[in-house]
Amino acid sequence: MLPLLKAAFALLSLLELISSRPLMTTSPKLKLSEITHRIQQLNAGVQVPCNDTRVAQVAFTDRKLSEQELLCQAAMALTKVTRCKKDYEPFIINLQSLHGKTNCSLSNENEIYLRNFLPELGNFTQGMYRRLARSAAQ
Repeated sequence: MLPLLKAAFALLSLLELISSRPLMTTSPKLKLSEITHRIQQLNAGVQVPCNDTRVAQVAFTDRKLSEQELLCQAAMALTKVTRCKKDYEPFIINLQSLHGKTNCSLSNENEIYLRNFLPELGNFTQGMYRRLARSAAQ
């Protein structure tokens, strides 16, 4: 009976992960993992939804900015995507819950296509996930 319960739980977890609604997770690691997974799903498709939309470029490699500031800027950049809002709403919700800020500064001076923005965001969130996992293991 225990293996059956484990299999059922695994199936339910997988269904929740790939559903179109955002997960109501509380762990930052799970939120970062979900963001990375969703980006991989979008990139695996024929075309990223609204891939030709231009968004503000976030300087994910800028060491002067905190991770929370960069997460806030990423969420703010994605809120500008209005045509495919439902595709990016789960990202925005998770990013906003990770940074906890109400507003941040984001310059629209440099813009980038959404198809190029998403891999940068994925690399950033994957790096954050690894740092969290490494600090938890120590």
